[in-house]
Amino acid sequence: MLLRFYRLTDKVGIIILKLGAGSAEWLLDGTTAITSITSRSTGGILGGLLALILAVLGAIWSLLKAIANLLMRLLQGIASLFGIVGKGVRRLFGIVAKGIRRLFGTVATNTQQAGSAVVSASSNAMARRAARDEIDVTLTEDPLRVQNRRLSFLVLILGVAVLGAIIWATDPGRTQQPVPVVAAPVQNNTVADAAPLPTDASDTIGNVAPTVIPTATPLPRALSARGAVAYTLRQNGQTDLWAVDIGASDPIRITNNIADERDPEWSADGTRLAYAARIDGNWDLYVYDMLQDATGRVTVDISFQANPTWSPDGIFLAYENYQNENLDIFAVPIDASQPPTPITEHPAPDFSPAWSPDGRRIAFVSWRDGNQEIYVVSLADPTASLTNITNTPNLNEGHPVWSPDGRSIAFSAREPGALTETVFVQAIEELSTPPRVVAIGRTPTWSPDGSALAYAVDSLDGRRTDLFSVSIGESSVPILIASVAAGATTPAWTSQPLPAPLVNAGGLPSASGEPLYIEQTDTFDGTTFRLQSLAGVQTDEALLSDAVDDSFDALKDATFDTAGVDFLGVLDDAFWGLERPAAFGEPGRNWHRTGRAFAIPRNSLRGFPPPVEIVRENIGNQVYWRVYVRVEENTQRGQLGEPLREMPWDFLATTQGDVDAFNEGGRLRREVPTGYYIDFTQLAADYDWNRVPAGSDWVANALTRNFWLFINEDNLAWCDAMLQLYTEGELVNYECTS
Repeated sequence: MLLRFYRLTDKVGIIILKLGAGSAEWLLDGTTAITSITSRSTGGILGGLLALILAVLGAIWSLLKAIANLLMRLLQGIASLFGIVGKGVRRLFGIVAKGIRRLFGTVATNTQQAGSAVVSASSNAMARRAARDEIDVTLTEDPLRVQNRRLSFLVLILGVAVLGAIIWATDPGRTQQPVPVVAAPVQNNTVADAAPLPTDASDTIGNVAPTVIPTATPLPRALSARGAVAYTLRQNGQTDLWAVDIGASDPIRITNNIADERDPEWSADGTRLAYAARIDGNWDLYVYDMLQDATGRVTVDISFQANPTWSPDGIFLAYENYQNENLDIFAVPIDASQPPTPITEHPAPDFSPAWSPDGRRIAFVSWRDGNQEIYVVSLADPTASLTNITNTPNLNEGHPVWSPDGRSIAFSAREPGALTETVFVQAIEELSTPPRVVAIGRTPTWSPDGSALAYAVDSLDGRRTDLFSVSIGESSVPILIASVAAGATTPAWTSQPLPAPLVNAGGLPSASGEPLYIEQTDTFDGTTFRLQSLAGVQTDEALLSDAVDDSFDALKDATFDTAGVDFLGVLDDAFWGLERPAAFGEPGRNWHRTGRAFAIPRNSLRGFPPPVEIVRENIGNQVYWRVYVRVEENTQRGQLGEPLREMPWDFLATTQGDVDAFNEGGRLRREVPTGYYIDFTQLAADYDWNRVPAGSDWVANALTRNFWLFINEDNLAWCDAMLQLYTEGELVNYECTS
């Protein structure tokens, strides 16, 4: 009975072995065929995949072999326990294991041969075992029978694994190309509609183009607050407000009155934009409501008001106001239900206010300690509680803005020797700790969630301004928001996207598309220009090149319109002929010789008050000067110019016994002059007349200070400009050749 049962199980084991070998042979043949076909159609992709599968199966075999060895040791222990361990069991198990290894190794090269070898080895082993068992039959279960069951089980598992791998590798769904997901451009914080499917005759069932699934473009963490950024931009002699949605690429104009508009500031809920404008002749405050698409005027005054900042509840605006020849901080409800209330009352200029998120404090900039610092005043007692949060005598900070949590203030300043300004963040509760340097840029603004700062960076060539954002509290690479026109400033970030109708219309058109001037030229032979007389100008040679005389005339008229005085009616210099020698210390290659330069009177720095103030600007290792022209006081009531916020440079101090001033080429004035001024340097640049830096020896050589010099080089080198007036032979002493 036992012998028959043993023989039955032995035959079943042999059948399972043969089935496993046959299945392996069939699977390998199928795999070889599929690999051959797919290698020709897909460049061997599936062939490589099957090779990878075989490698994985090899690893599985190693694992199974380890398990088999473990089971063998377990069986050996059991057999030893019952006293039935013998040489036949170990020898038979070694033969079976060798057969399995040979079977699996042959599958990697030729499954058919491996199957035959496994079946043959298994049959011989079974025959030998049967012969021995017929001679020596015991009541104890033969270990070979246990080993046979293990072998059958392993072969079955191996076959199932190979079959599953082949089915997975040849699944048509895996070889089909995935449908691409296209990220639609973000515009106005929405997703653009996907293009409809084509409907021509070729688009039949089974050959339909895949549907493109629109998804929102992922944004870096520095832009995760989304919303929009408004900023001030001066173009064509006019200042307007522009804005760009976060994630969009094209900025749009959002104000376009023929008068100037500037200083944008969003309300806490991001739906209203306060700004300053000179719409009715005077600088006043206005509020644009995006939800209502309506603009209202907040202040009505002949004096100057600008730089508004919102109270957290959206009821008040704090702003800078010029009253009684002094610039101070005031507050007024936006519905004008109460008269303006002064927040500061100090003889020094106080400006650029920023209201704290808790509504209890206002930060602002002041000259009250002799240089430009940032202060914080408590609204509970403005006259007593005042804190200087920067306290750096050698650095002029400006443009403060509170973080949304009220714990920090960001600002910008130009460090000594720097080409550009730097953005800092000062912790209010840790004033003893120096401010943290955040980025190279100017006029910062916080993101609505306080996770990032946006700021403006001017390109080194002066042709554009980039708006960047950088995350706060972690090492982060600045992310570009948008590249805009040169000179953009005072960005302000709101959580709300721009109104869809305004965005879809591409913004507002320019109030005036007319150029500031048209240069009409008369040339002799297409290469040289005549000299033209300057009407109404008093100087030795009132001449300029015909290539630039119209821009000068237009600048002269604009200066009269904005300052109320004919400032360019008298000049120190215009054109220099070749026969005029340069004064000692002056360069021989002077731009006056090109007919593309003029010099304002140097003596304009004298007077009570002087008609001109000069502000020093250190940019890198060079010194530049910004010229402010005092407007006519008797003919205007706040319509012309605006008060000064910067401290002028006093050249005359070098002749007044001040040793330090003599050694430094002058010094800062003791106080900011009162009255209204125009930024003549900015106005001249509008008409393509640019300032030049002071000479490297300007401290000792007054002739190279150059605050008086303006040129219109039109991207020409000096010799190229000279060759527009002279021949090469006439310029032999200047070594100019074409």
